[in-house]
Order: sequence, then structure tokens, then C-alpha cells
Amino acid sequence: MRFNRRIFCWGVMAMMGLSVVHAAEGDALERRLLEAAAQGDAQAVRTLLAQGANQEARDGSGATPLLVATHNNQVQAAQVLIDAGADVNAKDRMQDSAYLYAGARGHNEILKMTLAHGADLRSTNRYGGTALIPAAERGHVETVRTLIAAGVDVNHVNNLHWTALMEAIVLGQGGPQHVEIVRQLLDAKADVHLADAQGVTPLQHARQRGYAQIEALLLRAGAQR
Repeated sequence: MRFNRRIFCWGVMAMMGLSVVHAAEGDALERRLLEAAAQGDAQAVRTLLAQGANQEARDGSGATPLLVATHNNQVQAAQVLIDAGADVNAKDRMQDSAYLYAGARGHNEILKMTLAHGADLRSTNRYGGTALIPAAERGHVETVRTLIAAGVDVNHVNNLHWTALMEAIVLGQGGPQHVEIVRQLLDAKADVHLADAQGVTPLQHARQRGYAQIEALLLRAGAQR
């Protein structure tokens, strides 16, 4: 009986040792996967996934391999991960996902892939904004067009009480890119009367900044003088 118990204990210890080895191997695979994603090595990403690397592994910031690839606009690596089923909505500790980050940074190829694979159009970043709001602010014309066409709410209000239209005016430069973005938002029925937390309207902001073209677009869309 004592002999059998000793054999059993040895067996448990051996199994625990194997589990530790397997965990260490898994950690190494995941580290290599994150590195390959950052470097855009699509073949290495494919190989590591085939070897069992976890496609939803996390780095120190909570970013998945897909989000790491998106940070560096590594389109081919992102494609391999998305084709393997990587979650396009998985967020890091800053509340960025591959979808939200691609939209904010104008990484249009990756953005379109996330939209084709279940991007949550209602998901929001750490400021409570949709992907459309930072895209409008940063002057990403094609990105704004893509997100509007996908159905993102053009009148979503973030934690600063700003819409995409408001950010395009308040944080934009008033140049051709932001004029075109304002045009797109108004064509998509952005509400010209949605004011900020202080009650200042988009038209008032445009006038304060001397953005004559944007002012004209707002008036044409029904903004009150």
C-alpha cells in the first residue's frame, strides 16, 4: 500500500513537471508570436500558430498579437492572425482594440479586415469615443468614409461631450482634409446642432477659428446663425 502510494506521488510530481515544461514552451511560443507580429513576419506568425501558439496571447500592455501587428501597420501579419480567428475586438489596458486602433490611426487595410470579421461598431476607446471620432479629428478622409459606410453612429457623443463633427472642427486644422471630412459627416446626417458641454455649437467653433469653408457647409446643412 505504501509502495503504491509512493508510485502515485511520483506520478503526480512527474505530471506537474511536464505541465511546467509545457507552460514554459507555451510562453516561449507566445513571446515569439508577439515579436513576429510586431515585425510583420507573416510566415513566422503562420508557423507559430501551427505549432500551437495562442493567438490571443498578451504582452505587458495587454495587447494581443493582432493589436501589436496593428500598432505597426503590419498588414500581412494581421491578415494571417485574422484568418486564424484572432479577436478584432480584444482590448488592451488602454482600451484599444485592433479595430479601434486601425480606425484612429488610418490603417485602412487592417481596418477593412476587422470590419469584415466582426468589428463591434459600437465599441469605444478610453475617451468613450467610437473609431470614427479620432479618425475625423486626425484628418483620415478615407477612414472616415469607410467607417460611415460601415454604419458607425455619426452622432455618438464621447466623454468630452464631442461628436466626430465637433472633433473635426475643434481639433482639426480647417484644411482640405477636415473640410472633406465635415462634408462626409454632414452628408451622413451628422447633427449640426449638437453642442459641446459648454453649449458651444459646431458653427460657433468654426467661426471662432475662422474656418470659412466649414462654416459654409454647416450653414448649408441647416445650422442656425
